Amino acid sequence: MILLDGKQTSADIKVEIAAAVSEIKNQGKRAPHLAAILVGTNGASMTYVGAKVKACELVGFDSTLIDLPVETTEETLLAQIHTLNDNPAIDGFIVQLPLPKHIDEQKVLMAVHPDKDVDGFHPMNVGRMALDLPTFLPATPYGIMELLERYKIPTSGKQVVVIGRSHIVGRPMSILMSQKRPAGDATVTIAHSRTTNLAELTLEADIVVAALGIPEFLTAEMVKPGAVIIDVGITRVPDETKKRGYRIAGDVHFESVAEKASYITPVPGGVGPMTIAMLLKNTLLACERHAANSFI
Repeated sequence: MILLDGKQTSADIKVEIAAAVSEIKNQGKRAPHLAAILVGTNGASMTYVGAKVKACELVGFDSTLIDLPVETTEETLLAQIHTLNDNPAIDGFIVQLPLPKHIDEQKVLMAVHPDKDVDGFHPMNVGRMALDLPTFLPATPYGIMELLERYKIPTSGKQVVVIGRSHIVGRPMSILMSQKRPAGDATVTIAHSRTTNLAELTLEADIVVAALGIPEFLTAEMVKPGAVIIDVGITRVPDETKKRGYRIAGDVHFESVAEKASYITPVPGGVGPMTIAMLLKNTLLACERHAANSFI
């Protein structure tokens, strides 16, 4: 069994991005600029946004964090988004999810200009991805594709099962892996809460992507020997033996599945770090396009 080390791979990508930023600055151009909007005090969101800000500093990006109180109205948030859309100094920005319940997430994501949508969530970018046109890929699926490619894991002609059909991970993952690309050309099945023969499907799969948000759902009895396992889940599970009162678990029962897998992502340290790295890569792409006045 080989660990798909997202922490090390993301560090390698950041070194590559930092070199590109250094070259941009040597040409007398400004550094890429990523902004993030955080609404409220969700602990996981605050940690994630903080990691993004640190990552920007590491690679030489400029970064802006807009921290809004939880009672911020939808109208105020949309006004802030339009301000960032119109700011030529901002190459890309994200609105950290989840948002407070009184704010319509879909309306917010639609308001982000496609040229600055480095999360890859805008319908225009999703459509371009589906048509295999140049665009910003959603950061988490993009990170998984990068891991598969850099570890030279064969995907062509392989059977892939994606557990989960979210617009952020499951659906784009299925599209990307079915396309003609280095980590593509696979035959993909999407499984979800209404799938009745899930174990039968996963036992036939060469690659399983678990992205359903249920801790330790995928067990050894559900995977065949030699399968490649990608664990997207990350859940805080109460654990009184831990100082923090919880432990971090993925969607895969790591201990049992690792004994059968050929490759597997750990949690933490697998897909998570790759998500941030690919967000940076999208921002670099946005900067290059803006500098060339070549928008999506």
